Amino acid sequence: MKFLLMSLITHQPDPVTGEEIGTAARLREVVDSAVLAEQLGYDGFAVGERHEHPFLSSSPPVVLSAIAARTSTLQLWTAVTTLSLLDPVRAFEDYSTLDNLSGGRLQLIIGKGNGTAQAQLFHVTRDDQWDRNREGYELFRQLWESEDVTWEGAFRPSLEHAVALPRPLQPRIRIWHGSATSKESVDLAARYGDPIFSANVTYPIDSYAELVRHYRERWTHYGHDPADALVGAGTAGFYVTPNSQDALDVWRPIHAARLDFARRAGLPVVFETLEDFVDRSSALIGSPQQVIDKVQRYHEQFGHEVIHLSADRVGSDKQHRESLELFQAEVAPALRETIPSRPLAADTEERQA
Repeated sequence: MKFLLMSLITHQPDPVTGEEIGTAARLREVVDSAVLAEQLGYDGFAVGERHEHPFLSSSPPVVLSAIAARTSTLQLWTAVTTLSLLDPVRAFEDYSTLDNLSGGRLQLIIGKGNGTAQAQLFHVTRDDQWDRNREGYELFRQLWESEDVTWEGAFRPSLEHAVALPRPLQPRIRIWHGSATSKESVDLAARYGDPIFSANVTYPIDSYAELVRHYRERWTHYGHDPADALVGAGTAGFYVTPNSQDALDVWRPIHAARLDFARRAGLPVVFETLEDFVDRSSALIGSPQQVIDKVQRYHEQFGHEVIHLSADRVGSDKQHRESLELFQAEVAPALRETIPSRPLAADTEERQA
């Protein structure tokens, strides 16, 4: 199994101290987290894309480029790239540039995104978001793999023998399809032979496991070898300590702050208590053995090979680092041994930089 740290770059007061750092400091904190992830042996670092409060993650390629400049082996992920909102040509230019600057370390997770800001800022609606996502993906893929693209669609001007530059370092890139609750995303992934990354955050496992099963069914329907299907999954929270009670004590104010935010924002509240959240959600909060056991239970349902863990600080800087270190010392080795995973790059042949 492979392990990513991930941040949506939330910008809110600390749930315990009430302190809120400035925007520049918060962005630097994310880059520093990615540097630490590489130092500790995590496989990748993912940056989300959101276009509304309380997130600062509106420009993943810029943040990932800053991370690329300070790392050398860490895989650089998006989580997700909202192709329903973006001009696919411009998105290709940004990510192809990042692919070159990073030495071919880019991994994309795409999706339609969510949030009311999409309609307000980009005039993308519920009626057209899936068509925009599909069309954006298809054009992006063509631009990546071909230097001569002639194309016509519904949501941007047509192209005739277009050459998009710079050409990427990776001749083929693995594009994951982010999925939360909708079958459209997993069907698109299965049709094109792409992997999926289950959000696996808001609800208990059942609905996400059903979607993964649907993906595998559609994968076979489209004529692909069942053994080639590839799945990743998110987690709803992350904090590991030598004993579970310490982890619960540190997480309790964080859970309370999340509940308060969800109620104020009109979001669904699924887990009223911290104990229910730790028990029934995908959150990995507790002792090393508890975390290992939960990941293995989820793997029985998903068959996933990659997971992402929150990169955002829990507790003090010292507590946060100790949690990340403990995961790598005791959890990751056990899971890597019992859950094999394939190489992340789509093109595993040696590339010239």
